[in-house]
Amino acid sequence: MSRTGATDNVSKRGKGVHERTLHKEVTVKSPIEKVWWAWTTSEGMASWWVKQSWIDLRIDGPFELYFLLDQPRGSQGAESCRILSYLPQEMLSFSWNFPPSIPEIRFDHTWVVLRFQRTGPNETRVIFDQLGWKSGSVWEAGWKYFEEAWGNVLERLRTRLPKVGRA
Repeated sequence: MSRTGATDNVSKRGKGVHERTLHKEVTVKSPIEKVWWAWTTSEGMASWWVKQSWIDLRIDGPFELYFLLDQPRGSQGAESCRILSYLPQEMLSFSWNFPPSIPEIRFDHTWVVLRFQRTGPNETRVIFDQLGWKSGSVWEAGWKYFEEAWGNVLERLRTRLPKVGRA
């Protein structure tokens, strides 16, 4: 069963600057090795979410997902996103941009931190946090967009990943 939800963790960072964290969690009925593979390889990503991507698991490697293949380069999805850090089968962090539908901040980036916890031999908890939010109405629109979108993504992971054949 999945549990997703958003939190608004606010802490002061300098004068008048606040940090928010979009937080979600899901439990996947798949071993941690499969869940890690699903997030850190293009083959794994194609098995449950997006068919075309460029993922190179190394610091500053690309983490680009292409959702809108009929659009010109730069408007296809998560272009210009990079891997920030990782601990194999424990944590993955990457930068993340905004969708073309929010052009004012399209190439501003937040960052996503995924943590993976083995909760059984064939069960993994994925803890998702998106950080780096700024204030303003367009950023609020981005928050609302991703609050729903990431819930959908994690639900897709929960329901589709067990159907793939690679562990």
